[in-house]
Amino acid sequence: MKKHQIILACSLIFTLLFYNESVGVNLAIFGLLLTCLISYSFQDRFVDRSHLILVVASVLSCLAFAWYGDFASFLALAMSVLFLQFKTQDSQLKIIQIFPLVFLNAFTTLGRVFMFSQWLPERKIHNNFAKKLVAYFIIPTIFLIVFFAAYSFGSTHFSSLLTDYTLDLDIVQVILIGILGFYISFSFWNYWVPEICYEKNEMLDNEFNNIAEVKNQQTFSFLDLDFERKSGEITLALLNFMLLIFIVTYNYEQFFEVVTAQASKLSADTHERVNSVIFSIIMAVGVILFYFKGGFNFDKKATNLKALAKIWIVLNGILIVSTIIKNSEYVSFFGLTYKRLGVFAFLILAIIGLVFTFLKIRRQKTNAYLVNQMVWYFYGTILLCSFVNWGNLITNYNISVNKGVNPRFLSNLDFNDEARREYFLQNNIKESYGELDKENDVFIHQEKTFLSKALYYEFLKKEY
Repeated sequence: MKKHQIILACSLIFTLLFYNESVGVNLAIFGLLLTCLISYSFQDRFVDRSHLILVVASVLSCLAFAWYGDFASFLALAMSVLFLQFKTQDSQLKIIQIFPLVFLNAFTTLGRVFMFSQWLPERKIHNNFAKKLVAYFIIPTIFLIVFFAAYSFGSTHFSSLLTDYTLDLDIVQVILIGILGFYISFSFWNYWVPEICYEKNEMLDNEFNNIAEVKNQQTFSFLDLDFERKSGEITLALLNFMLLIFIVTYNYEQFFEVVTAQASKLSADTHERVNSVIFSIIMAVGVILFYFKGGFNFDKKATNLKALAKIWIVLNGILIVSTIIKNSEYVSFFGLTYKRLGVFAFLILAIIGLVFTFLKIRRQKTNAYLVNQMVWYFYGTILLCSFVNWGNLITNYNISVNKGVNPRFLSNLDFNDEARREYFLQNNIKESYGELDKENDVFIHQEKTFLSKALYYEFLKKEY
């Protein structure tokens, strides 16, 4: 199929799927359609394993959205299909460029859609086609309309064939959904990549291309490399010393200091400390990227600087491990929550980031190397979040350890209905604490039409 045919076909299918429907199974079907069309239209470009992995990820994320219909699965679906499209059509560009391009095309599509020469074929009317159009469609239609009007004056029942029939169709909604479907389809299949993206793409390479030039590159024009190197050594030595003191005091406060505060105060203190660790890790990676963005990667005199940088990475790793242990202890006392799981996710990503930062220094990679790697791990995290029923996991864990089982809290968790109902029934907890609203939400989801459903609710009992 040609590009304009795919755009129009996807627009029509989108309209059929979403007319008189809310977002649900229909979006999963549309995502699967896009995945199939990409796989079929560009099968000659599927040259490495990453394409197959992205196809599988796209299919699984579509199924996850059909089941849950939540934001995490929506984000996984959108990223999977967009990554697959981008990786297939512009494999030479780094995947990080997809984020600004999606934002850019969201606006440029509004003008580019009127540049018909870019996406519509040239207007070449062949004589045979014109003859067929006139003979088989235009002439019969004209005669049909004329004679229908004449016969309608002679027979009331004949004219009622159309006049007494009311078309049950919301034309305004059809037009609006059609426009939205066309906008999405056009942006997806005919997205625009500015020339500057190709010109600057080498800046996102994992390897340095001009090592000789990079070796003599200065960060500050008023400092030569010797002074800059020594400045980096002093800075990292002081930062390591300060971080070491922070780790000692942090762990003492976390594990050895006697705390008699209330649970709410303890929670606030813990989150404050975790936030400081998160900020510390981000700044730590930033310091490494600042000093090893160019010449010091290849500087034979930068042995001490590299050693101090690696010590800096190890100390930050120790800080992360300490925070993971404390967060685990906090979970054992008060149970799981979405936020505590989020802390685990960030800390694991932080460890991965530190590992790649270490490898960047050791293997003399560019700063873009770290960014390119972390984009994929972030994407993997989103996929994992979309596949796992975290609400049910939190509920079952908290019930098993009898922590964090406040009825209102359990009623605010998603996709935990069976475990929550069973726990409330066993403990004779009545319809309160938002439980009635929760069951009403379940009923609303179950009463939706199929295309608007989240399939998870189809497998729940309708009565509590």
